[in-house]
Amino acid sequence: MKALAVTFSPEALDDIERLVDWIARKAGPEIAAGYLTRLESYCRNLAFGSKRGQARDDVRPGLRTVGFERRITVAFTVTDDSVVILRLFYGGRDWEERLVRTRT
Repeated sequence: MKALAVTFSPEALDDIERLVDWIARKAGPEIAAGYLTRLESYCRNLAFGSKRGQARDDVRPGLRTVGFERRITVAFTVTDDSVVILRLFYGGRDWEERLVRTRT
């Protein structure tokens, strides 16, 4: 099985930065750094299991979503040679509406 390249959209990078900053304020920088390491590793492992999660063509063509540690919804698309992480939504955020509006 060929590993796909995994990239993060600018919006996904902003989502990560905001999340890590929030965790650092609430629980400290070490906890935030550990969470970031686990989250990035999970996303990068989509290179080998890009068909994980659920297809959500009803929200956006080609969209797939998968959960991370029961708190994050990872929204991504898959092409023949890459996985693009579009957004990362924490908790109960209305991610479907945000993805319909942004159409990155």
